[in-house]
Amino acid sequence: MASAIKKLSPAIKEIRVLMCQTGQASAGTRQFIQTAYPYLKKHNPDVPVLIREAQGTPARVFARFERGVEKHVELDNLSSADVQSKVTRLLESHSS
Repeated sequence: MASAIKKLSPAIKEIRVLMCQTGQASAGTRQFIQTAYPYLKKHNPDVPVLIREAQGTPARVFARFERGVEKHVELDNLSSADVQSKVTRLLESHSS
């Protein structure tokens, strides 16, 4: 994420990440969070980033944009690089 997104669009109001804290299907998402979260918060301190872990929860990320528009992508069984790519596309999708 460091090279992909520096400053998020003001249209992004919230990011929610759901995943299993131990499941193999969420491994790429957990790794992505460990590397991307500090960078994301450093450059976007006013955007809430919620991380929800629950046993058996499929990995996915939701973005809430202005006017209550919400979009999400599924992240189960993806590598950290693939998660980064999907999250980047999601966060840039507000213009479409």
